[in-house]
Formats: sequence, structure tokens, C-alpha cells
Amino acid sequence: MNRLAHHQGIHKFFMTLGLALYFSKPVIKHLVHLVDALTTKGFSGTLTDVRYWSFHPNHRTTLSHFFTKSPWNEEKLLEKLQEWILRQIERLAKQENQPLFVSIDDTICQKTKPSSRAAHAIQGCDWHFSHSDHQLVWGHSLVWLMVHTFSQAFPFAFRLYDKAAGRSKIDLAIEMLSSLKGKRAQPVYVLMDSWYPSQALIEACLKQGFHVIAMLKTNRILYPKGIAIQAKKFARYIEPNDTRLVTVGKERYRVYRYEGAIHGLDDAVVLLAWKADEPMTPDHLHVVLSTDRELSDEDILRYDAQRWTIECFFRQAKDQLKLDGYRVRHVRAVKRYWVVVLFACVYSIAESQQDLSSGLELLRSRKGHSVVEFIYDAAKQDIPIDVIKKQLHVA
Repeated sequence: MNRLAHHQGIHKFFMTLGLALYFSKPVIKHLVHLVDALTTKGFSGTLTDVRYWSFHPNHRTTLSHFFTKSPWNEEKLLEKLQEWILRQIERLAKQENQPLFVSIDDTICQKTKPSSRAAHAIQGCDWHFSHSDHQLVWGHSLVWLMVHTFSQAFPFAFRLYDKAAGRSKIDLAIEMLSSLKGKRAQPVYVLMDSWYPSQALIEACLKQGFHVIAMLKTNRILYPKGIAIQAKKFARYIEPNDTRLVTVGKERYRVYRYEGAIHGLDDAVVLLAWKADEPMTPDHLHVVLSTDRELSDEDILRYDAQRWTIECFFRQAKDQLKLDGYRVRHVRAVKRYWVVVLFACVYSIAESQQDLSSGLELLRSRKGHSVVEFIYDAAKQDIPIDVIKKQLHVA
């Protein structure tokens, strides 16, 4: 019996990446089934689910072995995927004559804290402060890097933040950025929230020829006329008629533009901005840094708004692709699971040429058709119904 038509699509994408040179046929077959299961509606993250949703012929323990012990190189898979992503994104940026964006942010994959009696806890978990829940949660903290243009976005790389390893999230971000080496025709802007723009990370970006646009904490030190003062204290001296109205999308802001030194940088633009319908008080203040002094206030705020791309990715990857749904315990198995999620995400976007949710919708409808066609063809070939049921795991 033929393989399902939608499996051929996934297989073709593996071939496009040139992975046949590095992976054996059984490994590619496993990966095709995994990507299929992950992109299926109702997938929960368990290996039993992979077997059930992708009509995988092997037993669950084979899959578990594939994640924990099987000798395939997940780094090579990631590297080939990254080469492909960069080609796509650079082509798009050039076509649209638009800048290239790189967003950095972190997210927590929450897990239940194992009891002290649990024999097999998931490795690499710790307590991390969750900004969305305003409390400590147990799980894995991941720093992600996305590359995007105004019209297309791809998750690009991730690192597990392990407190015990003694490397900060800033170190991990710098390490991932170094994988974007090389000259580019279009300008590159690295976007980040107020947690990340440390002197070390800003310098690493500038050294690679990238600009930084980042939110700053309101206590960041500015030096108007050479006097050190926190941004929020400086903002108290700003009157509404010192600002100008700037429209970005549907929002209007009152913006004051400061040019000069900030703590850790000799020369930058800092926008002190308030939504036009909110009072100009310190608690409504937004402070945005741009290392590119040529950009207008509009562009700085417009580029900064692209940071939402990574927030949306986190939400969708967890809701739709179960980025945090894994039950595998070994730290290498967990990393491999994330690589497969990243792959499934990129494949979905590539197939639809749109975004992740459109991609998943397309793949899910394709799968429905493919299963119906599979049953229809099998029936035409007089294959006994029990054999068909067995192959589709409904026996």
C-alpha cells in the first residue's frame, strides 16, 4: 500500500533541505511521522499520540528510543533548516526592499513539579519567574530567536536556559546571534523587550553590523546635557507641547525624542512615548531605544511593534503544536522534541506561504483528504477492510 499523500509532502520538504545525505531512510521516516502527528488537530504531545495520529507502524517504545538513544544528529537538522530559512527571508526582504528583523525573547514550558518520590523527573527543569503569571513556575525556560520581515516570520533557533550551567539568557542570545554571520543586502534590526538590552548584547549586535530596537526599563539612565538621570525622572520635565503626535497602525502616541548617551552606549535615540489617550505619567511611559539614529520616530515604533511576532509564535506553538506538551524526560530527548516542533512549524509556514495558523489549517485539511483517498484506493485494490483499519490504527 502507498504511503499517505500528505506524508509525501513532508518527505519532499526533507529532500529540499538536502537531508537525504545526512539521515538514513528509517530516521527520515520517523521524522515524517512526527511532523505529521504534531500538525494534527488534537495532538497532545505524548508518544502514544504520535503513533495514533500519524498512523505510525512502530510501537511507542521504538519512538521513545528514537528520542532518547537513536544516533541521529538533531543539530544537523537544525543547521539545514536554518540555511533554508535564511535564504527565504533574505529573498523576501530584498523583494519587498524591507529590513530584516530578528526577535529575541524567552518562554517557559511549564511542567508539574515532581514529588520527592518520583523516580524519573524531567531533566533540566527549574523554578523560573513567569512574567505572564507574575509568579515562579516549574519547567524549562527557553530563549528563542525568530527571523522575520513585515510579511513572513520563522522561528530560527532556541537554547535551554539552565541555571546550573552558569550561562545567562544574554549569553545564550549572543551565541544564537552569532549563527547569523555574513553580509546582508538589507539592514538587520534586533528587537527585544526591556529584559535584554544589556551593554554586552547591544555591543554583540553592533559588532555584527546589526542595529538594536528595544524597550528599556524606565529606570535606565540617560545623560541630557551630560547629567545622569533616570528616564522616568527625566520624563517628568516633558510637557505635552514638547512632544509630537505619531500614528503607528491604529495607535497614536505622544513622543519625545532624546538623542545622546545612555548608560552603556555613547550614541543612541531614545523615544519617551505615551499613548495619546493616556495621561503623561511615569506608569504609562514607554521607553524605546534605537541604535539607528537615521530612523524616524514612526519607523522606530513601527519596527518595535514587530516584536509581537515572537509572542504570537509562543502562544501558537504551545496551543497548536504542543511546544510544552512533551512527556519525554531525558534532556537530549526534550531538545530533540523542540527541534521537531520547530521543523513542523517551519514546514507549516512554508507550505502555506503565510503564517503558522494558515499553514496548520492547510495541512489538516490535506490530511483529511489524504486519508479518504487512501481508503478509497485501498478499497479499489480489494485490500481487506481489516488490513486498512489496522494500518489506520482503528483495528
